[in-house]
Amino acid sequence: MSLQNAFDVLKERGYFEWCTAEERLREVMGSEMVTAYVGFDPTADSLHVGHLIPLMALGWLQKAGHRPIALAGGGTGLIGDPSGKSKERNLLTLEAMQHNIEGVRAQLSQFLDFNCGENSALLLNNYDWLSKISFLDVLREVGKYFSINNLIAREYIKSRLEDPEKGISYTEFSYVLLQAMDFKYLNEKYGCKLQMGGNDQQGNLLAGSEYIRKTSGEEVFGLTQPLLLTSSGTKFGKTEAGAVWLDANKTSPYKFYQFWVNTDDRDVEKLLKLYTFMSLDEIAEIMQEHNAKPEARAAQRRLAYEITKTVHGESTANNVVKVSEILFNANFNFSDINEATCEALKEEAPFNKLDLELPASILDVMTGAKVCESRGEAKRLIRQGGVYLNGVKISDEAHNITRENLLCGKYIFVRVGRKNFHMAEF
Repeated sequence: MSLQNAFDVLKERGYFEWCTAEERLREVMGSEMVTAYVGFDPTADSLHVGHLIPLMALGWLQKAGHRPIALAGGGTGLIGDPSGKSKERNLLTLEAMQHNIEGVRAQLSQFLDFNCGENSALLLNNYDWLSKISFLDVLREVGKYFSINNLIAREYIKSRLEDPEKGISYTEFSYVLLQAMDFKYLNEKYGCKLQMGGNDQQGNLLAGSEYIRKTSGEEVFGLTQPLLLTSSGTKFGKTEAGAVWLDANKTSPYKFYQFWVNTDDRDVEKLLKLYTFMSLDEIAEIMQEHNAKPEARAAQRRLAYEITKTVHGESTANNVVKVSEILFNANFNFSDINEATCEALKEEAPFNKLDLELPASILDVMTGAKVCESRGEAKRLIRQGGVYLNGVKISDEAHNITRENLLCGKYIFVRVGRKNFHMAEF
C-alpha cells in the first residue's frame, strides 16, 4: 500500500468521522511518514472490543508506511476522562495502573508491529512525563491557554454541572489539559502530527491541536472514528454479560468468536471493513457469497474467524471454529480432533471428571457426567434415539465405553438431542 492512499483507506473503511483539516491532512499523509497516536486509559488489565476501532485505524496507517504510537495513560488514567461519563470515576492506584498496562502490552502486538524498522510502533506511558511536571508549571504553562468558558460549554460537562446529584470534580475537569500536554510532548519528542480517538474525544483532540498551535505553531491534526452502534441502535461491543474482552480469561476465545458470528446481517459488511485486515476486494467477494445465501452466514463466520485470529492467533481461531462446529453440527467427525480443541471444548460444555474403570457402562458414564440423574433416565434417552457418543449414535443401553472410544486418550463428548452437550474426562 502506498503512502498516497493512507488517508483514503481510513475513509473507505469507515475509520473517519471528523477531522481538524481534512484536505491538508490527506496532503501531508501523501507526502511524508506521519506519526500518529491513540491513547487509552488502562482502567482494566485487558482491552475490550470498544477499544479496537482506533487501534485498527493505527494498524492500517502502519501498513501504509506511517508510524503508530499506542499511548498508555498511566498518568491520565489516575485521573479519569470525564468524556461521555455521567458520574465520577473511581480513582485507580499507581500499582493497579501499571499492572493493567502490562496486561494490555501483549494485546497491542496483535495489531501493531513493534519491530519493522523506521515505522515500528511505539508503546509509551504518559506517566513517564506527566509525573515530572509540577502543579505550578501546569497552571503557568498550560492552564492559561484554556478557556473555562469553552470547557463548561461542552455537553458532557454542562450536563453534570446542571445535575446536583452528579457534578464534576476539579480533577476530572482538568483532564483535557493533561491530554493536550501529551500531544505536545509527543509532537516535540517524536514528531507526532496526528491524534486519533473515538468521536467522544473530539473536544479533547481539538483542544490539544489548539494548544500546540498557540504554543509552538506546529501543524498537527485530530481525527475521530465513529462511536459504533448496531443496526438496532445499541452500543456495539456490549452483551448481557458485559464487555467483550480481548483477554481469553475474561472472554473465552469461543465466546469471543460467537459474539462476531451473531452479527446482524445489516452490520456485517461494515464490521468486516472496520475489524479485519481483509482487502475491500476480499470483503466484496465474501459479501457477494453472503447475499446469495444469507442463511449460511458466510460473512459472519469469516468476520469471526479473522478477528479471532488477529486477537488470539491462528491456532486458537482454528480450534474455536471446530468447537463451534461440534456444538452446532450434529454430524461433526471427531476422528481428527486434537488436544487443544478438546481443552477449548471442555471450557464451553458442562464438564466433569469421571472416576470409572474401563470398560465402563454408558449408563454409568451418563450419570457420572451429569447428563441425567439416573440409570433409568439414561436407558430412556437411549431408547428414544437421542444419545450420541463422540458423534456416534448409541442404540444399545448395554454399550460399554473402552479406551478406544476416548478422544485424545481421555475425553468423551456426549450429546443428547441437538443442544444438550456434556464433556467428561477419565
